Amino acid sequence: MRTVSVNDAEIAYASAGAGSPTVCLVHGTGGSSQVWTRQLEDVADVAHIVALDLPGHGRSSGTMPKGIEQAAAAVADFLDALAIDRVVIGGHSMGGAIAQQFALSYPQRVAGLILIGTGARLRVLPRLLDVLASDERAGVDLLMSLAVGAQAPAELKAALHRSTANNPAGVVLGDLQACDRFDVMSRIATVTAPTLVMCGSEDQLTPAKYSRFLGERIAGARVVVVPGAGHYVQVEKPRETTAAIREFLRRLP
Repeated sequence: MRTVSVNDAEIAYASAGAGSPTVCLVHGTGGSSQVWTRQLEDVADVAHIVALDLPGHGRSSGTMPKGIEQAAAAVADFLDALAIDRVVIGGHSMGGAIAQQFALSYPQRVAGLILIGTGARLRVLPRLLDVLASDERAGVDLLMSLAVGAQAPAELKAALHRSTANNPAGVVLGDLQACDRFDVMSRIATVTAPTLVMCGSEDQLTPAKYSRFLGERIAGARVVVVPGAGHYVQVEKPRETTAAIREFLRRLP
């Protein structure tokens, strides 16, 4: 992991590969760059990849912006600090919302868009928000019971649960509240960048219909539904995820 100073915070990030294109990967709720470990390893021969820990997450200092639009601005500042202009921006779940907002706010900077387990609107179950607000541990238990596919190995489920539960108090709830306010359904069709949309067939948090909506609205977007995967498709099915990303990157202009 490396760090770079951005807006009075130290932002931690992982980096692999070199050359063009540059791909920036953004994690989801209560996550960190660790959810992209296999992609960093397996795509580095065809791209330069950076995966950051958002402010207040993982090894980064600072606090997470309250809204997705502000989070996209924070990612733009991070890229500026690394002197990266045009980028393939990718994200999972909340990170996918941030990637969409980045593409809408900074279209001239986007060479491609990778959206994994996300949607143009991310309404969160009211019960989940209520439980997290009153009993964070029980809320994380409920979230992770919905997030990981039934076919995922027990050790993978435990590792994802542990990393989410280890966040500072209020981080997971704050992330989900930001997701709950996110809605670009009426604007997403203005995105013109080449786009890859992926999700797991068993995803209970952002079902496949969310990905199909993105595929229908973004001209030329390719939609890949990975059989047997839940919400953490890039962790549960890394080989399939990486193969789709590699093919997408090779087809970029």
